[in-house]
Amino acid sequence: MTDIVPHLWYTEKAVEAAAVYASVLPESRVESVTAMPTDTPSGPGGSVKLVEFTLVGRKFMAISAGPHHPFNDAVSFVLLCEDQAEIDRLWAALSAGGQPGHCGWLKDRYGLSWQIVPANFGTIMKDPDRVRAKRVADAMLRMRKFDMAALKDAYDGAVR
Repeated sequence: MTDIVPHLWYTEKAVEAAAVYASVLPESRVESVTAMPTDTPSGPGGSVKLVEFTLVGRKFMAISAGPHHPFNDAVSFVLLCEDQAEIDRLWAALSAGGQPGHCGWLKDRYGLSWQIVPANFGTIMKDPDRVRAKRVADAMLRMRKFDMAALKDAYDGAVR
């Protein structure tokens, strides 16, 4: 085995979704779009589209093939962000037309779930000082989009 590639099944608009993601995320691009040349259970020849694309340097595949397999929250993609500006930009771009969630989660306009998270969040949550980690977790549970300053205040024990 040489690689593992996530494959996403869209009811429709896989090509559009890949283009949106590629426009928002660095090191991203749509590599190819191929129409199935024959009739399939999902539609006549040419209607089913296979998309190969790269997001943040990682290969992905997608298909537009009808409502057979809807997305749900059991699978999401985590975007680790270095600063609040990056969190804000990605949150705005990916939640547009979608559904903002809680604790950094959102569902985009295509139904795919994302988590937009500070890059150091995992480290903070593993802090050996469990009181600090609890303060951060409590702060996070009150948020929709992550607020890095509020998380830092909670980590430091500052009251806002």
